[in-house]
Amino acid sequence: MGKLTATAVTAALRRPGRHGDGDGLFLQVTAAGAASWVLRVQKIGKRRDIGLGSAKKVGLSLARERADEARRQIEAGLDPVRERKKAAGIPTFREAAVLVHGEHKKTWKNGKHQDQWINTLETYVYPALGDLPVSAVDGPAIRDLLAPIWIDKAETSRRVLQRICTVLHWASAKGYRTIEISRPSILKGLPPQRRKPNHFAAMPYTDVPAFIERLHEKESWSRLALEAAILTAARSGEIRCATWDEVDLDKGLWSIPAGRMKAKRDHVVPLSKPALRAFRRAAELRIAGSEFVFQGGKPRKAMSDMTLTKVLRTMGETATAHGFRSSFRDWVSEESNFSGDLAEAALAHAVKDKTEAAYRRGDLLEKRRKLMDAWGAYCTASSANVVRLARA
Repeated sequence: MGKLTATAVTAALRRPGRHGDGDGLFLQVTAAGAASWVLRVQKIGKRRDIGLGSAKKVGLSLARERADEARRQIEAGLDPVRERKKAAGIPTFREAAVLVHGEHKKTWKNGKHQDQWINTLETYVYPALGDLPVSAVDGPAIRDLLAPIWIDKAETSRRVLQRICTVLHWASAKGYRTIEISRPSILKGLPPQRRKPNHFAAMPYTDVPAFIERLHEKESWSRLALEAAILTAARSGEIRCATWDEVDLDKGLWSIPAGRMKAKRDHVVPLSKPALRAFRRAAELRIAGSEFVFQGGKPRKAMSDMTLTKVLRTMGETATAHGFRSSFRDWVSEESNFSGDLAEAALAHAVKDKTEAAYRRGDLLEKRRKLMDAWGAYCTASSANVVRLARA
């Protein structure tokens, strides 16, 4: 017989603390008045507390039954928590994927990526695996669904595999699977892919000054943003999502927070005179209440990721906005006396060597300022006299 009675339980609910029934079963009452049943067990020298339910829903008799069942399972080498989840029902792969997507999308900044993540599973995985219990998905089934697209859609198929593994790792962590999926085994069962180098189309740096002069023939938010991206050697997303609280026009600095940087480190961009002109022009045209430096179609939303590409295509160029970073890097190597390390710092590239990264903690700001001044002067050498359109 246990130590507690129904009357004792009622009295215990008014007293915060642990009230023992014996053999590891406790009624746990918090200071806030919440009460739950907990079974404390010890196996192979390890102590563990297992929740058995809220005291509001689980009475003393049922709590004892659940405690007895948990003890029997532990003696049989089973995990009571995992067994309870099995009894509650294992989700299908589709259901598990939806839950994983919901948990992960909060950490993704790109809304397009959020949609693509689940859309690829709907297209390539759900027809074959969507209705299977997540515990039943195995390596051969994954290999078979990937095989038809593995060569023709190499990049897509690699992403599909990565997302399948993410869902199955989640299922293992939740106790729905007892065996982790083996990604290397799946890859061994598929033919080798021939990866093509994925370089962004870049404009030769010798053509950049003339291109900027052409940019000045008309004025628009998108052209202004593209000019700023070229002069700062920044990524498209960094420019498009730049906000006024990041910019100090008096000091000529643009401080990008770590959350918006690919390397997840704060990055300060020294603004050359030409770059500063672009930012100041944006300030002159600023729409009241908008936080973004370069306006999109809607004042309170960032510029679309296709906006800068559209400018280039309209002007008959095949280069990409990102490719101007390569133009800048080539110019540093071939036309300047600045070091490659300084150029890499200006591009906010992560230092691959961990030992070197540990010692190179300075931001080389003043040296980078000289570099960006030289780049700005080079890019605008043929467009010193620019006529701006009147403010709309």
